[in-house]
Amino acid sequence: MAENKTKATSASVEDYIAAIADDTRREDCRALAKLISRVTKYPPTMWGTGIVGFGSYHYKYESGREGDSCLVGFASRKSDISIYLHCGNSDRTALLAKLGKHKMGKGCLYLHKLSDIDNKILEQLVAVSVAEMKRQHG
Repeated sequence: MAENKTKATSASVEDYIAAIADDTRREDCRALAKLISRVTKYPPTMWGTGIVGFGSYHYKYESGREGDSCLVGFASRKSDISIYLHCGNSDRTALLAKLGKHKMGKGCLYLHKLSDIDNKILEQLVAVSVAEMKRQHG
């Protein structure tokens, strides 16, 4: 089986964030790293070249494929900040309704900027996501 490309690395999170060209996006990513670190109690770590992750878990699929991933993470993408959350529980729907301007994918929350959302609700989403991942993966 192919090896996962996205692994925890020793690359600098601060260097990754400092390289973001847009001032607002760069400051939002700094604030997001602090927020998620405070909620999860994990320091930010680079996963691959473009994901800032917090904590980790080991997964194993029925197919036999297994690996490690961050419990929660984010990446600055071309048009949005992608926040990687576990999205499979009912608490999420009520929280997302109160979050503010966002888009939701299968496993990603997309934000244009932090000022578009309620950061307290985001904190709750992160906490619920981490709790669910720990419940599922130990």
